[in-house]
Amino acid sequence: MKTLFAFLKKEYLEAARTGRLMFLVLLFALFGIMNPAIAKLTPFMMEMFSDALAESGLIVTNIQVDAFTSWAQFFKNIPIALIAFALIMSDSFTKEYRSGTLLLALTKGLSRYKVVLAKTVLLLSLWTLGYGLCFAVTYGYTAYFWDNGQMEHLFFAAAMWWLFGVWVIGLIILFSSILQNNTGVMLCTGGIAVLAYLWGVIPKAKVYSPALLMNAGSILTGVEEIGAYRKAVFITAFMCIICVSASIPMINKRQL
Repeated sequence: MKTLFAFLKKEYLEAARTGRLMFLVLLFALFGIMNPAIAKLTPFMMEMFSDALAESGLIVTNIQVDAFTSWAQFFKNIPIALIAFALIMSDSFTKEYRSGTLLLALTKGLSRYKVVLAKTVLLLSLWTLGYGLCFAVTYGYTAYFWDNGQMEHLFFAAAMWWLFGVWVIGLIILFSSILQNNTGVMLCTGGIAVLAYLWGVIPKAKVYSPALLMNAGSILTGVEEIGAYRKAVFITAFMCIICVSASIPMINKRQL
């Protein structure tokens, strides 16, 4: 266990030293601020452009914004934050292959499965930190301007998007154990995400698709019930475990 904790410590120190940790914190904090800010400024912006819109035949009426508007922005913006996170962290394995540092660590007694576990813990913790920060900032400002009490099942809806991010991390771990460069990792991860989306288009099959978790915002408006997501949650969690588990024999067979 000492070698695992030592390698994990090295990973966190490298994330801090390279500025990735600070960048992710600032990125997710910015998105957290943007969500209620955009909602709050929407009536003002629409009023500014009302004359131009009127010339186009569009009449702007009084726009009411509330907590729903702020959280709608949250669920619209979090996919962008997840894509940015995936792009930043997609070379978690591949940079080790290029630099040869992974081979050096293995020669010092670090088991390959511990590499997978350490990388998984790193990505999960950074995603949870960033996502939690974004959610907390949005929650705080939304509570200040409006009232979060009117939002039903808010934490459940937020947990669905967090789980979807965990699934993406599982795919990154899996393809990183197979492929040599982060471009291939991102293309394969994106390709699976697209397939999951297409899977979700099929009416009878969408309840099993991880992509269904991306529509978790519908819970807040009452369009969907919590029960509609249970199968997708189970399948997604199971796929996360499979991705990480399959990465271990893959990296064991890999020539470094």
